Amino acid sequence: MQGKMTTVSLLLVVASIASTFGESSVYFREQFEDGDAWKSRWVESKHKSDYGKFVLSAGKFYGDVEKDKGLQTSQDARFYSASSRFESFSNKDQPLVIQFTVKHEQNIDCGGGYIKLFPADLNQEEMHGDSTYNIMFGPDICGPGTKKVHVIFHYKGKNHLINKDIRCKDDEYTHLYTLVVNPDNTYEVKIDNKKVESGSLEEDWDFLPPKKIKDPDAEKPDDWDDNEKIDDPEDKKPEDWDVAENIPDPDAKKPDDWDDEMDGEWEPPMITNPDFKGEWKPKQIDNPAYKGKWVHPEIDNPDYTADAEIYKYDSVGVIGLDLWQVKSGTVFDNFLITNDPKLAEEVGNETWGETKDPEKKMKESQEEEERKKREEGMNKKEEDEEDKEEEEEDEEDYEDEEDEEDREEEEETDSKLKDEL
Repeated sequence: MQGKMTTVSLLLVVASIASTFGESSVYFREQFEDGDAWKSRWVESKHKSDYGKFVLSAGKFYGDVEKDKGLQTSQDARFYSASSRFESFSNKDQPLVIQFTVKHEQNIDCGGGYIKLFPADLNQEEMHGDSTYNIMFGPDICGPGTKKVHVIFHYKGKNHLINKDIRCKDDEYTHLYTLVVNPDNTYEVKIDNKKVESGSLEEDWDFLPPKKIKDPDAEKPDDWDDNEKIDDPEDKKPEDWDVAENIPDPDAKKPDDWDDEMDGEWEPPMITNPDFKGEWKPKQIDNPAYKGKWVHPEIDNPDYTADAEIYKYDSVGVIGLDLWQVKSGTVFDNFLITNDPKLAEEVGNETWGETKDPEKKMKESQEEEERKKREEGMNKKEEDEEDKEEEEEDEEDYEDEEDEEDREEEEETDSKLKDEL
C-alpha cells in the first residue's frame, strides 16, 4: 500500500511539473544533414528573377564538414529570399524560442544575417522584403556604423524596432543567436549561449503609448520663480571700473627715420590695458523667492491601454531568409524553433558548442599555411632577383672582358702598323 502511494505521489509530482512548465515542443529544426534533400523543404521566392542562389556548404573552414553544412549565399550584390514551412502554432501562454547559427566567413562588409518568422498564410513563392512577418531577428552589418542585432516585432500593423543597441559579432567565425520571448512580456537575447540583453517588451519597444503624459491643462504659474541665483541688488560697479580695453603703448617711441610728411602722423601701437577688467557684472546671491524647478504634472494617458499579450502570435508557420548582401559567403545553419529555452541551450551546446573550437583551429591552420606560402613566395622572389642580379653582373663581366680583348687586339694592330711604317 505504501508502494502504491509512493508511485501515485511521484506521478502527481511529474504531472505538477508538466502542468507548471508545459511540455517541450520543437516546431522546427533544420541542420541540413541529408544532402540536397533540403531543396524539398525550402522554397526560393520567385517574386524577383535575379535573387541570389543559396548553396549547401560548410564553407572554407569548419569544425565538422558534415555537421557544419548550411545554406550559404553564393553571389555578390544580390537579394536572397528563401523559406521553409512547418506546422502552424501559436505561442500563447508559452515561451517562443528562435535559434540559429551564422558564419560570415567572407568578412562581410555590408549585408544581413537575420531570419524572419512569418504567419502560416505566407505565399512562399511571393515572399519579398515587404511581406508581413511576425518577428525579424539576427545580426546586420553595414560598414563600421552598423553592427547590431535586429529584434523587430510586428504589432498591430506596424514593425517595431527595439530601443536598445545590441552589438552583433563581426568576425569570420560561426556564432549562435537566440531570442526568447516569454508569455509574461519579457524577452532575452543570447549570443553564443550567453545573455547579452533582456528586459520588458513594453519598456524596450514603442508598442504602446506612454502610460503617463503631461497634463495639457497645467501651466507654470506666472509668479513661479525658478531662478536659483539672482544679481545682488546692493552690489555697485566701482567708479574706476570703466577703462579702455586697449591703450597706446607708453614705452613705444617714434622711430628716428619716421617722416611725418611721407609717413603721416606717428601714433604709438596699441597694447592690452593691464587695468582692463572686462564687462562688470554684479555678484550672484541666493534668490529668496526661488521655488525650485517647475515640473510639469503628469496624468494618466487616456490613449494608453495595457496589453498582457504583446508577445503573442496566433499563427507562426514559416521561417525565411530575406536579406541583401554585398559580399556573399554567409552560412546559415542549426535552425531551431521551440518553446523550451533550456532545450535550445542544450541544442546550441551540442551543435555550435561542439564544432566552434575545431573550426577556429582549422582557420588558424589555414592562415598559418597561407603565411608560410607568402614567406616562401617572398623568399623565392628575392632569390630570383638575386639570381637575376648575378646573371646581369656575369654578363657585364663578360662584356668587360670582351671589350678588354678588343682593345688589346686594336692596340696590337696599331703597334704593327706603326712598325711597318
